[in-house]
Amino acid sequence: MSWLFMILAIVFEVAGTISMKFSSGFTKLYPVMMTLICYLLSLAFFALALKKIDISIAYAMWSGLGIVLITVVGVYWFEESASILKLISILFIIIGVIGLNLSKV
Repeated sequence: MSWLFMILAIVFEVAGTISMKFSSGFTKLYPVMMTLICYLLSLAFFALALKKIDISIAYAMWSGLGIVLITVVGVYWFEESASILKLISILFIIIGVIGLNLSKV
């Protein structure tokens, strides 16, 4: 169940970041409300995940996979650039998260 909580924490963190982008600097009420709700849900699910998952692993996954997902959203939805350096850097984040997960074995 902790891994489901971890996935939900990541999904809500990404949704909160997307909502923040749509808030135009916290000037649009609906996206601001969605940002707050999504981040609160993300933190709640993250706290539940921490009951069984080591904090170092959980935080690396939460932040690292959040970065990867928001980068994909940025490239495809917001038409941000996808340079080779950006893609290689994302690959290093993924490798780091996998490495941390393997280190607990």
